[in-house]
Amino acid sequence: MIIGSHVNYGSKGLLGSVEQALSYGANTFMFYTGAPQNTQRREIDMSLVDEAHKLMSTNGIDINNVICHAPYIINLANKNKPDAWTFSINFLKQELKRCETLGIKYVVLHPGSAVTHTKEEALENICDALNEVIGADTKVMILLETMAGKGTECGRDIEEIKYILDNVIYKDKIGVCLDTCHLNDSGVSIDSFDDYLNNFDELIGLDKVKCIHINDSLNPLGAHKDRHANIGYGTIGFDNLINVIYNDKLKDVPKILETPYIGDYPPYKFEIESIKNKKFDENLANRVDEYYKNR
Repeated sequence: MIIGSHVNYGSKGLLGSVEQALSYGANTFMFYTGAPQNTQRREIDMSLVDEAHKLMSTNGIDINNVICHAPYIINLANKNKPDAWTFSINFLKQELKRCETLGIKYVVLHPGSAVTHTKEEALENICDALNEVIGADTKVMILLETMAGKGTECGRDIEEIKYILDNVIYKDKIGVCLDTCHLNDSGVSIDSFDDYLNNFDELIGLDKVKCIHINDSLNPLGAHKDRHANIGYGTIGFDNLINVIYNDKLKDVPKILETPYIGDYPPYKFEIESIKNKKFDENLANRVDEYYKNR
């Protein structure tokens, strides 16, 4: 099983991310190259990158399973302000270059929000932007994330994702990241996850799924709100998420936890342990609190 969580990318860059992932008992991880809400980025220290690669190699983390997430401020769907749309394109290009320098193979991207555009116009804008970003020599694959459908979000169903994939020129350089909370909130019942996978396989192909975000949801099915919950503490439920994680069709796909902190502390060490044991942790909050206060 390839499982990890979101980790920080701070002053130690990729090395700090690896160290944090290992402290959680993970064998993969996901990170932002800087704050997801802004464009401030530190210069990459290649000596720390080399150390990170060595640490991964000696601890069973395959860098080909490590995921980067593009910042939220990128919106390829909205052309109302052409300068902002062009800025999003250029910043995404820079993020791909940074990932290439770090040796990362995949970048997860929110497709974007239509704002005042029609959905058809927004999808065209996304396709146009991606065809500006992705070229023949692009080495990092962009993974479109399935979205909850909050507001004017694009990518809320298989058909919207398929439209983008079909209209990107370099089809071997784009894939998909499934998010269980987003699927639930968009109206996909995780109780019937195999039915969803069969439909996805028929319309797109499961070979396009390169990452799965594992999150429970605070919302009922089809709420279109996108509020994550800890594993087993939401409306999806522990057993349904275990069925997703251990699904044979997705066994080689990295699974990434983006569940909320408990107080000031990350729960990932204990959620990963619970997933490996296939046993719901009824005392997650207490265990997290006790562990970090006693360190």
